[in-house]
Amino acid sequence: MTLDNPTDPHQMAITQLRHLGLSTYAARTFVALTALGTATAKDVSEVSDVPRTRVYDAVDELHERGLVDVQQAHPKQFWAVSAESAGRTFRNDLQHRADQLTAALSAIREADGRGEQRGVWTANGRASVTDRVVEFIDDAESEIVCMSVEELLDDPVLDAIADAADRGVSIEIAGSPPAVEDRILGVAPDASVFDSLWLWSDTPAGRLLMVDGSRTLASVLTGEGDDVTETAIWGVGESNSLVTVLKALFTWRLDGVDPDRADGGDPAPGLDE
Repeated sequence: MTLDNPTDPHQMAITQLRHLGLSTYAARTFVALTALGTATAKDVSEVSDVPRTRVYDAVDELHERGLVDVQQAHPKQFWAVSAESAGRTFRNDLQHRADQLTAALSAIREADGRGEQRGVWTANGRASVTDRVVEFIDDAESEIVCMSVEELLDDPVLDAIADAADRGVSIEIAGSPPAVEDRILGVAPDASVFDSLWLWSDTPAGRLLMVDGSRTLASVLTGEGDDVTETAIWGVGESNSLVTVLKALFTWRLDGVDPDRADGGDPAPGLDE
């Protein structure tokens, strides 16, 4: 068995098994058994660089994980489960651990009462910004105001909006391109559309989000062609500076006030042009 070539399937499998929590000897033993079928400790040792006495320890580790069956013969025979069964075992284990981690972190956050993040925070990269957008939408209780360019309105965001609408959250689409409005209305038919105070297409903005009047995010797209990147700033809490600024931009809409008469005086300059 080749163990020093990173592109060799045996070595690739050993590396991934170690990343998934197996000891080096257990990983080598499992790969050897996969290649050999039914085998003894001597057989495994001869092809895996695992000392014969350590094969038994490795098999015990694998047996506890449900990855190897043992035949009580003389000598003992070992058999590895199929690749599909092994993959399913590790997926279930990872999902269980991820669920436990999520529950523990959520309990810590709730116990610490972190209702407000002081200051303005930055998220870089489309995936990171999307994660923050989805998190905000998932936490929405009453109202979501959103703007976006079409390329950033991906399935995770649409799914989160659909779930929010199903919970009875009000969805407000602000001055987005028609294609964006159509896609959001497709998953949230009761969403309302209103014009923003500026032309969305005239800015490098990527997306703008306000949730429950206390969580806001604004992003811009920079670069050209394949080098376009997204950077966002976000804030949480009714007294957060970013929340205060962005909330003020939408006050006329949220309070049902005519933007041309928002201050009770003359129309704002340029808004009637």
